[in-house]
Amino acid sequence: MKWLFSVFAIVFLNAAVAQTMTPILIEADTGRESGVFSKSPVLQKAILLKPSAPSDTALLFYRGWSGIANIKTENDWKRNLNYLQNNTELFAQAGIALVVMDCPTDENSMAPGNTPLSCNDDFRSSIKHADDVKKIMALLKEKYGITKFYVMGHSYGTISSKWLAKNLGNDIQGSIHSAAMTHASPRNRSYGYSVESFDMTALKAPVLNVHHGDDQCVHTPYSTVRSYSKNNLITVRGGEGVGDVCGGTHLHSMGGREEVTSKAVIQWIKTGQVQSTIGE
Repeated sequence: MKWLFSVFAIVFLNAAVAQTMTPILIEADTGRESGVFSKSPVLQKAILLKPSAPSDTALLFYRGWSGIANIKTENDWKRNLNYLQNNTELFAQAGIALVVMDCPTDENSMAPGNTPLSCNDDFRSSIKHADDVKKIMALLKEKYGITKFYVMGHSYGTISSKWLAKNLGNDIQGSIHSAAMTHASPRNRSYGYSVESFDMTALKAPVLNVHHGDDQCVHTPYSTVRSYSKNNLITVRGGEGVGDVCGGTHLHSMGGREEVTSKAVIQWIKTGQVQSTIGE
């Protein structure tokens, strides 16, 4: 009977601490219009994953390539969270709301083959991009009581996280750059050129860099990120690299080390502490 009581106690404890995330579609009017023959308002869309417990902190997340989330409904969140997708409960337990960010509807066109036709570096580096994000932040503050904001990008999404960190300044509490893109595509330099010589010292709020030490993607070499990081780099070790070296199942996307990486990101948001090496 003693072992049965212990099992019951563990199950009860897990149920007590378990949190759920409720997906909510967010749409903010940017104040712009688009269209040739008939005009329609330009919307900045996002999906709020709201913890069941009260939360005052949000992590605004920008996905990797193609960089466009193509949000239609609140159910589009999982395919746009990269390696955080299976660890949302960890964020809920920490009281951190996840917000999946999209490009605005006037920068949301795609070609076949997952190729973006808009939302390139020219837009992501613009004040317009930062202003659109401010509208989402204002809505989250007014309707959901969110007062602390962090911006995170993965791979190509770090074009947004870096430029937003610069253009939002102290409006955010910090920025996180995961598998940061530092080399533009030779086929189309409009995607990635703006961060090849990006000045990380221009960022006012605290910065966290997260990178796998064996990232093999040509656009995101670990050595470049290590060279500009100071005491704000988490180096991920180990794991499994499967498929495209720049894809979502390889070391580039923390393959096999998704959970421990998510925990390290959460720790930094909550405490400011950086685990220099994880996954060994």
